[in-house]
Amino acid sequence: MRAQNISKIILFSMLINITACKKDEQKKETVMIDNLLLKEWVGPYDGVPAFDKMKVEDVKAAMENAMAIGLEDIEAIANNNEPATFENTIAAMERSGKDLNRLFAYYGIFSSNMSSPEFRDVSKALAPKLSEYNSKINQNEKLFQRIKTVYNAAKTKPLEADQQRVLELRYKGFEMNGAELDTEKKKRYAAINKELSSLYSDFSNNTLHDEENYITYLTKDQLDGLSEGFIKSAAAIATANGQEGKYAITNTRSSMDPFLTYSTNRELRKQVWTNYYSRGDNNDKYDNKKIIAKILKLRRERVELLGYKNYAEWRLQDRMAKTPENAMGLMEAVWPAAIGRVAEEVADMQAVANKSGDNITIEPWDYRFYAEKVRKEKYDLDSDEVKQYLQLDKLTQALFYTAGRLFNYKFVPVKEGTVPVFHEDVKVWEVTDKDSGNHIGLWYLDPFARQGKRSGAWATTYRSHTTFDGKTNVLASNNSNFVKAAPGEAVLVSWDDAETFFHEFGHALHFFSSNVKYPTLNGGVRDYTEFQSQLLERWLSTDEVINQFLVHNKTGEPIPATLVAKIKKASTFNQGFGTTEYLASALIDMKLHLADPENIDIAKFEKETLAALNMPKELPMRHRTPHFGHVFSGEGYATAYYGYMWADVLTSDASEAFKEAEGGFYDKDVADKLVKYLFAPRNSMDPAEAYRLFRGRDAKIEALMRDRGFPVTE
Repeated sequence: MRAQNISKIILFSMLINITACKKDEQKKETVMIDNLLLKEWVGPYDGVPAFDKMKVEDVKAAMENAMAIGLEDIEAIANNNEPATFENTIAAMERSGKDLNRLFAYYGIFSSNMSSPEFRDVSKALAPKLSEYNSKINQNEKLFQRIKTVYNAAKTKPLEADQQRVLELRYKGFEMNGAELDTEKKKRYAAINKELSSLYSDFSNNTLHDEENYITYLTKDQLDGLSEGFIKSAAAIATANGQEGKYAITNTRSSMDPFLTYSTNRELRKQVWTNYYSRGDNNDKYDNKKIIAKILKLRRERVELLGYKNYAEWRLQDRMAKTPENAMGLMEAVWPAAIGRVAEEVADMQAVANKSGDNITIEPWDYRFYAEKVRKEKYDLDSDEVKQYLQLDKLTQALFYTAGRLFNYKFVPVKEGTVPVFHEDVKVWEVTDKDSGNHIGLWYLDPFARQGKRSGAWATTYRSHTTFDGKTNVLASNNSNFVKAAPGEAVLVSWDDAETFFHEFGHALHFFSSNVKYPTLNGGVRDYTEFQSQLLERWLSTDEVINQFLVHNKTGEPIPATLVAKIKKASTFNQGFGTTEYLASALIDMKLHLADPENIDIAKFEKETLAALNMPKELPMRHRTPHFGHVFSGEGYATAYYGYMWADVLTSDASEAFKEAEGGFYDKDVADKLVKYLFAPRNSMDPAEAYRLFRGRDAKIEALMRDRGFPVTE
């Protein structure tokens, strides 16, 4: 599971493809000619974003212009005098929004990869305007009546399968967003959305502030236990921040995690841990707790307007889980085994600490440090030794190898200067079919952490595939926060980070393999879309990848078979920690949205809920509530963070399909079914049905329990 994975800017995912039909080209040219962000993309590969020329000062005018045109187009569809049909209503909407969609490619970069105080001011000002724009579309009575007419007609005379799916998704989207409310309730609904959009922006900006401003600077005598490569990177970051001669531990997971794992200085571990887990919770003007309370209250009020008891009930109706009870059932089935395993892990760590004469009781800032010692003692496995064989460049080649074997894709670097990029760190590859040579798309990689880039790892698209008005190629990107190595050094990553790298590439492969006609079908069901990417993590552990791409960064020697055996033997090590920290966040997410939000005290709720769950005191939630961006910087993962585990049930079960096949993880027949049923359809069919077509049955939880080394009751 990749908890920090967010594949689209959550605030705007609901806006894509909902603007209206295209006006004549002359009018667009007149309106948009002076704003680069609204112009058609030009250049090779059917046009590419002009990332090298984009400017923050162009954003506000471009967005306002695009929304104005979009609303004019909506009126054209809504006021069409012809009887409503799929073509003049639903298909017209599918053709809409091209200018706004292109604009969001730039907006996403400014928001996630290249943020600045200037842009944050712009985004804060635009958030309520975007919300108003969305409400004007969702609450357009004439438009909804046309959609409803087509929807009702299709009950007696069904459309083609993909048209029917688009129609149902469109209708459900409008219904869930208040299209059938009366006038007064619609006004309140829109006002709530407008207020929420500003709160989401404030939440994100506060979190980013704390990530950027809580940096721990070390002196030379505080480096004990840290690797040479990490020290060099920390020195380079400190110098870049004007602290030459010192060593910077930034307030991001990629910096915090290795420091907590290897630093022998317990007080510094506590400081770094506290900085990271206190983001948004420092009782200052950047504190997020009151914002969260407002968000929860507004979300509850909004769904009550629609007749739902709580936000979770409303949100999950179109997910695989369908109900909060089903989602809670899965989490509660795994939770006892997870915390039971934590107790075993803590006992092992405490024994190591006692044996070393450290005279401590394990605390959260000790977990990673002593877990590493237990790993060495029980499995003779040194994570830093493994890291020497995990070079970012080689892992990138491993991604391409896997894509070639499973999807028949070929990745070739694009000549520098051919495709514009927004930062010198970004590299671009052309993706083609290995046999036909047909162009599929471009893959952008932005791998390194920097000022103004949000933490975590994610994938996104700048242009998605459709065959609606002629085939379009895909522009997809992967984004990470690896710590850049010192000059001349290889970028080395942990095994967990390598899995994340594969995971996010799984999202990119999902984008590239799309074989849908209509733009709406490129979306996904939240508790299903993580499945494909989680599944791709499994190929990192295959012999083919290990034997070809895991070579020592200094000697070039392949990773020893003995070390590989240790890695595989320790595959279920620390699963208590990994599962519990994730599930704690998922459970808090769900319980917050099921609770009465009136006068809710966020700090008290988090503390009391975790206590009721018997949360082990030795580890935190993966994302504490005050910086839980998945849930409170937008709505994409709200009451849906459980979806990583729901998807992981599918992942473990599908993985066993490969294990059972004659060709293992590279079995051609199973790989073909994987692409055909699990990747190419995107959201053109019900996910449960797609999985049954692949596996021949529904997924079973037992595979997940086996994967994690938990007790299984068959």
